[in-house]
Amino acid sequence: MKLENVVPWGRNLEEYQKMFRLSKEDLQLKILGCGDGPSSFNFEVTKLNGNITSIDPIYQFTKDEIQIRIDETSSVVSEQLKQNQNDFVWKSIKNVDELIDIRLKAMNNFIMDYENGKKETRYIHQELPKLSFGNDSFDLVLSSHFLFLYSEHFDLQFHIDSILEMCRVSKKEVRIFPLLDLKNQKSEYLAQILEILENKGFETKIIKTDYEFQKGANELLSIKVHNKYEETNNLP
Repeated sequence: MKLENVVPWGRNLEEYQKMFRLSKEDLQLKILGCGDGPSSFNFEVTKLNGNITSIDPIYQFTKDEIQIRIDETSSVVSEQLKQNQNDFVWKSIKNVDELIDIRLKAMNNFIMDYENGKKETRYIHQELPKLSFGNDSFDLVLSSHFLFLYSEHFDLQFHIDSILEMCRVSKKEVRIFPLLDLKNQKSEYLAQILEILENKGFETKIIKTDYEFQKGANELLSIKVHNKYEETNNLP
């Protein structure tokens, strides 16, 4: 990854709660966030005494490098959003200026927490489809605005490998949001992936969320992983 190709974009805990339908009980679980980037999710969950680890390739860079890139891109992103306002639902967030303010506050909290979080191994430079964690290392594994969204950039095999890897390190559940691609269409990979997961004994469910900012992006994929060893356990 080259930092000049990255557009930092940070979401906050409230958005994560709505995207992933996270309950208070969920926030007490051991959580892995895949592709959290410069969000304040880790910072805010840690403040609530939660147990959270975030992975992202952007964590290979220093605090100052990430801050400079945020400063470089925020005005460009703001202008692009103003030009494409009709692609989004302006309900809980009223306008572009409010959105930019929310994003900058989230990223500022991330920057403030980043160095300490790296020391505590809450921010780890890793990326899908290969994780270093052991089987069942986390209760709940989340992927926000990466898988399915970038279907044009990452092929079906990448999605399969990534999702199975997330299932491997989770002992309870994997949740992925959103299920649309960048063209606001349901990802072309979704049906095939559901079939593969179900054939492997996973319990899948598409769940409506309380969050819709990208038009039509208001569903998450829940994968219950409690049956993942069923085939092995039933061998003679």
